[in-house]
Amino acid sequence: MFAKPHSASAIHHHGEEDTIVYAVSGRGAIVSDNGKKRQELVPGDFALIPAYAEHQEVNDGDEEVKWIITRGGRSPIVHNLDGWGKSQDPTKAQGSY
Repeated sequence: MFAKPHSASAIHHHGEEDTIVYAVSGRGAIVSDNGKKRQELVPGDFALIPAYAEHQEVNDGDEEVKWIITRGGRSPIVHNLDGWGKSQDPTKAQGSY
């Protein structure tokens, strides 16, 4: 994943899949816990994002961020949300994309 300077993803989760992130270059952060928790990532760091955990990738810096992201499963699952705490009931999710 590449994140341009001063950018952020939508708030989202990855359904039933855990996500492992490895920071290759740049300095970015994973924001979670309704926007209250921020895990800074620098090159060489790993992060675990548990299944159904609402989060957002953020690059507040002036350089591009490069992360390697891996998940289980055959198809990527991303459920974009309207904001923190507005997660769909996992049993009623409308597919994966």
